[in-house]
Amino acid sequence: MPDPVSTALGLRPGKVIAVHLNYPSRAAQRGRTPRHGSYFLKAPSSLAADGGEVARPEGTELLAFEGEVALVIGTRARAVSPEDGWSHVGWVSAANDLGLYDLRHADAGSNLRAKSGDGFTPIGPNFLPAADLDPAGLRVRTWVNGELVQSDTTDTLLFPFGQLVADLSRLSTLEPGDVILTGTPAGASVVEPGDLVEVEVDNIAPGRPASTGRLRTTVVAGPPLAGWGAAPKVDDGLRAAAFGTEVPEDGPGDATIQRLTTVAVATLSAQLRSRGLNNVHVEGVRAARAGARFAGRAKTLRYLPLREDLFRERGGGYNAQKRAMDSVGPGEVLVIEARGVPDSGTVGDILALRAQVRGAVGIVTDGGLRDSQVVAGLDIPVFHGATHPAVLGRRHVPWESDVAIGCGGTTVCPGDVVVGDDDGVLVIPPSLVEEVLAAAIEQERQEEFITEQVRAGEGIDGLYPLGPDWQPAYREWLRKRNGDDQ
Repeated sequence: MPDPVSTALGLRPGKVIAVHLNYPSRAAQRGRTPRHGSYFLKAPSSLAADGGEVARPEGTELLAFEGEVALVIGTRARAVSPEDGWSHVGWVSAANDLGLYDLRHADAGSNLRAKSGDGFTPIGPNFLPAADLDPAGLRVRTWVNGELVQSDTTDTLLFPFGQLVADLSRLSTLEPGDVILTGTPAGASVVEPGDLVEVEVDNIAPGRPASTGRLRTTVVAGPPLAGWGAAPKVDDGLRAAAFGTEVPEDGPGDATIQRLTTVAVATLSAQLRSRGLNNVHVEGVRAARAGARFAGRAKTLRYLPLREDLFRERGGGYNAQKRAMDSVGPGEVLVIEARGVPDSGTVGDILALRAQVRGAVGIVTDGGLRDSQVVAGLDIPVFHGATHPAVLGRRHVPWESDVAIGCGGTTVCPGDVVVGDDDGVLVIPPSLVEEVLAAAIEQERQEEFITEQVRAGEGIDGLYPLGPDWQPAYREWLRKRNGDDQ
């Protein structure tokens, strides 16, 4: 059967090239931001049309989708510049970069069997002329069974489209019909037989609207793989990668981050200060609901000061604020830079509810909160700098997400660990989480012992902080507390 590119454009794809990481949201999820693009090849035989089926072999479990913007080369490109790269793109379409993680171990690096199965690269249904589009004004969205699970825009790419074409053409000639899959945003995950995956790319830049339409692929159960060759193999790390929860190898896991809620933010602050980190507090924010606690990885959202012309371009419709609420994921904290402006809302009840439904563990804004009474009744902890009834358009332009921001006087990077309780909110570098957590737990044990001694009438000299004269008594107290005495 002819591939969709040949059918629609009369061009035979000689190469299908895929980018590993290109969206900041995905890079934050993976825990690494590459300095340069890296790529792998998919077989042209993996291309499939809209409305098709993709089989997950019996005995496998990790068939993952990745909604992407696909570029189809229109004119031959060899050693072109980044400024000239886009001119060699003929068409833009939607694609689904499917992969079977169960076979990832078999071809480490090349992804040949994991990514090149028949039907593993649906593309279409429409091919939009690139000359009519702004390469930084596109949006890619993915739905699974009707639920929006991915949404991001091409204005934040690590490697813009022209740069990708230039990079790939340095040594290899790109021929008309070649396909470049330009990376997937956060939200890619695993699908099962019976699931329907839909991907759409549309133009959201000012001008003539354009859309590829929804590319539909149904997952079906396939027969088992033949007994020769590498067998499917999965582990917890591979599952985390497939489900989109992978973190750096030296970074904290979800269970470790959750344990941060068992110690006080004040204790964590003391431990960070002892390591030379003083400016890690999000100043001036308070909880909408007393007693709220959270710990999670940062997803960031940035507002710029209001300028009416920019708000007309970026403030309405499915803007950066709404996209962030629709893409925040489980275990994440949405942190909003609002420059400490108190007299305008930056988040309200419906968007906070959306973040809660998405599995976010908290929202932090150094600006205003609308609908504060309703928000206080939600399960999701929300920390804010003020309450105000006005909408964000009074003071802000929703600008971009998944970038380093300044919130409450400190810097927050995507993937930082953010913790909050009634004392406030602070940021912990991921590389320090395990060390700081262990030290904070020990500090609180010591303070529990010290409190008991003060209640019993002891003076604090040499006791607080715990001095050497009290160490034997503390060790005995620990032994009894842990039930080790016989």
